[in-house]
Amino acid sequence: MTIAATALEGACGGALTGAAVRLPNATGLHARPAAMLVALAKKYQSTIRLVRGTDEANAKSVVAIMGLGTQNGDMLRVEATGADALAAIGAISALLADGCGEQLEAPASTAVAPPAPAQASLVASPAVNALSGVCASPGLAVGRIVQYRQDLIVVAEAGESPERERSKLEAALMAAHKQIEALKSGLVDPAGAKILEAHQELLQDPDLVELAVAGVMQSQAAGPAWRLAFMQYAQRLEGLEGSHNALLRERGTDIRDVGRRVLALLAGVKHSQIDLPQGAILIAEELTPSDTASLDRSKLLGFCTTTGGATSHVAILARSFGIPALCSVDETALTLAEGTLVVLDGAQGLLHHSPSESDIARAHERMTQQAQRREQEKTQANDAAMLTDGHRIEVVANVRNATEAREAVALGGAGVGLLRSEFLFDDRDTAPSEEEQAAAYVAVADALGPQRTLVIRTLDVGGDKPLPYLPLPKEDNPFLGLRGVRVSLEQPAMFRTQLRAILRTAGKARLHIMFPMIATLEELREAKAILAEEAGATGHTDVKVGIMIEVPSAALLAEQFAREADFFSIGTNDLTQYTLAMDRGHPKLAKKADGFHPSVLKMIALTCEGAARHGKWVGVCGGMASDAMAVPVLIGLGVHELSVSVPAIPAIKALVRRLSFADCQRLAQEVIQLGTATEVRARLAIFAD
Repeated sequence: MTIAATALEGACGGALTGAAVRLPNATGLHARPAAMLVALAKKYQSTIRLVRGTDEANAKSVVAIMGLGTQNGDMLRVEATGADALAAIGAISALLADGCGEQLEAPASTAVAPPAPAQASLVASPAVNALSGVCASPGLAVGRIVQYRQDLIVVAEAGESPERERSKLEAALMAAHKQIEALKSGLVDPAGAKILEAHQELLQDPDLVELAVAGVMQSQAAGPAWRLAFMQYAQRLEGLEGSHNALLRERGTDIRDVGRRVLALLAGVKHSQIDLPQGAILIAEELTPSDTASLDRSKLLGFCTTTGGATSHVAILARSFGIPALCSVDETALTLAEGTLVVLDGAQGLLHHSPSESDIARAHERMTQQAQRREQEKTQANDAAMLTDGHRIEVVANVRNATEAREAVALGGAGVGLLRSEFLFDDRDTAPSEEEQAAAYVAVADALGPQRTLVIRTLDVGGDKPLPYLPLPKEDNPFLGLRGVRVSLEQPAMFRTQLRAILRTAGKARLHIMFPMIATLEELREAKAILAEEAGATGHTDVKVGIMIEVPSAALLAEQFAREADFFSIGTNDLTQYTLAMDRGHPKLAKKADGFHPSVLKMIALTCEGAARHGKWVGVCGGMASDAMAVPVLIGLGVHELSVSVPAIPAIKALVRRLSFADCQRLAQEVIQLGTATEVRARLAIFAD
C-alpha cells in the first residue's frame, strides 16, 4: 500500500490529508525536485496542497513550493480535494519520500590526475595577482576576459484592452517555452536538461501566471504586469532570511531568468545572446542557466561569477560542459579590462590576472601534462597500486550495482570497498525479498570473481535517508537517533533477511560484511550475534566482519573494536560532521565541515593505530579517498585501502605509484600537528590538480 493509503488522517471539509513524510532532499525542494512534484500533481484533477505545519503551498506551483523554504528533514503532508484525491495523495507522498527524483547522496567527484609532488606553484606571486572564489567546476584554462552585463529590457507601460494584453502574455509564454526547448536539445548532460525542464515548468506555474493575468485584467500592459509578477516571486525567495537554506534564495535567479526571457519577447527584442570571441573566459556578476546553456562552447574556455555557489544551476551546467568555473569570486574581477589575459584554475579556486610569460608557459605545460597523464593512466589502469618503496595500497570502488562493479574492474579496481545495499531498498513501497536481494548481491560478486574483495554494507538508512515503508519515530535530532545499524537492530526480521541474502554470495567473491554507524561495542556484539546465527544456519561461516568508523566514539575505542572486528572502513563524510558537530549539508557550515581539519585527521590516526595493534586493516570509503590531496596523508596515517568513485580509480592508482611510504608518513605527522583545515590544505596544495 502507499504511504498515504496506510495512514490517511481523514477528511476535513471534503479534503483528505496524507501521512507526514520526512523530506530527504539535502537542500529541500528547490527548482528541479519541485518541478518534478508539480509535473506529477498536474496529472490529477484534484486541488492539491503541500502542507508543513501551518504553512501550505499549491502543489501545482513550482514557485509556491519553493516559497515554502523547505529543508532536509521537514515533515510534509499532502492534502487534496477532488475525485482522485486519494490516488493523488498516495502518488505524491511516495514521490516526496523518494526525493522527487533527486539523487539523495552527493555523487562522488571524479578525481583527476594530480601533479607530481615536486611541482611549483602555478604563478610566481599568487597573492599579488590572484582572485579567489569557490570552485564550481575544476579544470585549468588560459584565455582572455570577456565582461558581460545584462541589458535593460524596456517594455511599453501603456497597453491595449485587457483581452489583447492577455493574448500577448500567453503568446510570449508559449514562445519562451519553445526557446527553452531548443536550448535543451543542445545539451547532452541530463542534469542540464532537467534544469531547463524546471524553467519550462515555471512558465506554466499557475500562481505566477495568475498573478500576471490579474495585473493585466486590472488594465496593466502585459509587460509591466509580468515584470511585477516574476520580480515579486523572485524577491520572495531571495528574502527567505529566516530559512537556513541559502540555496533556495539562489533559485530567485531561475525565476528572473525565465521572467527576463518572457519580458524580452513582450518588448519585441531578441533575448540577449552573449557574443564570445575565441578563447574567452567570461566574467559576470551573475549568469543565468539560460545564459550559460546558450554559450558557444567552442569558444568558451571557462567563466567566473561574483555570485552563486557550487550547488547553483550554473555550476552544474559548467561541470556538465567540462569547463573550469568559479562562483563567488572576488568582485575585483568585474573591474578587469576586456581582453586581459588570465589563468583560470578551477580546482584551486583562483583567477590569476596579469600573469607573466613564464606563468602562462607553466599553465600550458601543466595542461599538456594533465592530458598526457590521463591517457597514460588509462593504459596503466591494471598495474598494481604499489608505492615507490614497495608498500601496496588496495584501490577499490564504491558501487551501487553490478554494472558499476564491472566498470570498476575494467578500470583496474581491486574489488569493491563499499556496496551500498540501500539502493535495493529505495524507490519502492515494500522491502525487497531475500531472493531479490540475493540476485543483486550475487550479480556484483560474479562481476568481481573469487579473487577480488566485496565489502557489502548492511542497510544504512535513517536520519537523512528514510524509507517510505519503514516508519521511524519523529526525532528532534534524526542524525543522532535511529540511523545505520540501529535501524537494523530495531527491525531484526528485515536485518536477518538481508544477512541471509548477503551470505549467499560467499565463495563467489571474497565476502566482507560491514555494519554502518557503529558507536558502541554493544551494537557490534548484537549485530555479530545475529549474523552468527544466520551464518550457522546457512553454513557460510567463513565471512569477514567489519564496521564503519563514522562517529568519534568508534575512533576513540578503535583498539577495543579491533579485538572484535576483522576490519574498519572510515566514512570520512559522516566522521567529519560528527567530529566537528557541523551538518555537511548545511549551506552556511558545509564549507567549514572539512575532512582536512586536524581533528578529523587525528580521528583517522587513532583508528589506524588501534587497528594496527591487532593486525587489522583499515580502508577509507568516504569522499576523501577520491581526493588527490588527501591520499598521501591517508596512506601516511596507516590506511591500507582506498575505496573511490569508479572513474577515479586510474588517477588514484597512478598517484599512489608516485608516492613513497616514508614520505607519506612524514607528511601525515606534519599536517596532523597543524591547527586548521586551511593550513592543512595549504600544505597539501602541491597534490591538487
